Amino acid sequence: MAKLKEVFVCQNCGAGAPKWQGQCPDCGEWNTLAAESVPVPARHAARTAPRAARADVSTSLAAEAIVEQARLATGSAELDRVLGGGLVPGSVTLIGGDPGIGKSTLMLQAAAALNLSGPVLYATGEESVQQVALRARRLGLAEATARLMAETGVEEIVGAAGNLQARVLIVDSIQTMYSERIDSAPGAVGQLRECTAELVRFAKSSGTAVLLVGHVTKEGQIAGPRVLEHMVDTVLYFESDTGSRFRVLRSVKNRFGAANEIGVFAMAEQGLREVTNPSAIFLSRHAAPVSGSVITVMREGTRALLIEVQVLADASLGSNPRRVAVGIDGNRLTMLLAVAHRHAGLLLGGQDVFANVVGGVRLAETAGDLAIVLAARSSLNDVPLPNSLVAFGELGLAGEIRPVPFGEERLREAAKHGFKLALVPEANVPKRSPEGMTVRGVSRLSQALDAFQ
Repeated sequence: MAKLKEVFVCQNCGAGAPKWQGQCPDCGEWNTLAAESVPVPARHAARTAPRAARADVSTSLAAEAIVEQARLATGSAELDRVLGGGLVPGSVTLIGGDPGIGKSTLMLQAAAALNLSGPVLYATGEESVQQVALRARRLGLAEATARLMAETGVEEIVGAAGNLQARVLIVDSIQTMYSERIDSAPGAVGQLRECTAELVRFAKSSGTAVLLVGHVTKEGQIAGPRVLEHMVDTVLYFESDTGSRFRVLRSVKNRFGAANEIGVFAMAEQGLREVTNPSAIFLSRHAAPVSGSVITVMREGTRALLIEVQVLADASLGSNPRRVAVGIDGNRLTMLLAVAHRHAGLLLGGQDVFANVVGGVRLAETAGDLAIVLAARSSLNDVPLPNSLVAFGELGLAGEIRPVPFGEERLREAAKHGFKLALVPEANVPKRSPEGMTVRGVSRLSQALDAFQ
């Protein structure tokens, strides 16, 4: 038998240390080092004779690139969109999210639909088979024929999936799995790494698509070392605001599709339901125009979403005016207000400014700059902007309005929802405006503000 030695591994970052210490030297976290036994590699004789040359097992990239891989439909158009068109055979997908957000529900619904394409094995390490069956009955999936097993040994799961010749293997969750090769508790860094590596090897060798459910930390990251995210092909995160019934599934890594793609679901009594028109959720149309509200178009993956940006400017009662941003980067809000003051004379120095993106969405791109400044001026002067207006564009430090990518797609999405007027960068004005919409191009911030006195 191979000799074992004891090392201390950080449960936060996966770094190793020869002896225990209170603080991890790599990530700086306290009390995260735990003892683990690892095999000692055998010492081979130095400079042994070279190995015999093996037959060439390489293949041509051009020959492999023309082979079409049929993707597996998951039964959910939103999930297929996030995956890049469906599950790729032999791929490994890691899905994370807060407890109770709907990870297991989505996996059970996907298992019922994927079973139409071939055998599906659902391995649960957190629930019994009876508990999963009860959830399936509640979701209306009592007639599904996917195979279930309650097991935490990764070798047994891989063996069962191989005997079944499963097209899809679902593991819920990877933190409960253990491998007999590692002498540590389930959930430890070494176990996570070895179990994931074993499942990745099985997926690549057998062509079985593997879906892994992962726990998240209090910071919202998948628990365990970040090396897990490098080992798998796709990483998806469930996001949701507290108390909201809507769920956003975001792709942060995808080797077979666009990263940062999103799918929107609504949690109902019968499980997760697709939301085919997300703009209808994030967009709240007021009965009458109100000050401080402007509609903009953000880009998430391959889809354009209309969202409402609200800004409230109120006289400050203290010597240091506040700048509060929800859904918008606070530093960028401060910069935009400075540019508006310098190049458009917007006097917000003595005002508390509160900015918010309606619906709990985060506006991470610069296309919302113009809408934020327009909303700030509207709130300061208490002059509402037209309900039919949509605005987008990046604001530069010199007061120029810079173009943003996918301008025509943004305009088409706005026209589809009935907007009649668009204020956009000059370079984003299309040769032919969408039907029923007037597109006005501006190159300077002063021009944009003068358009609506």
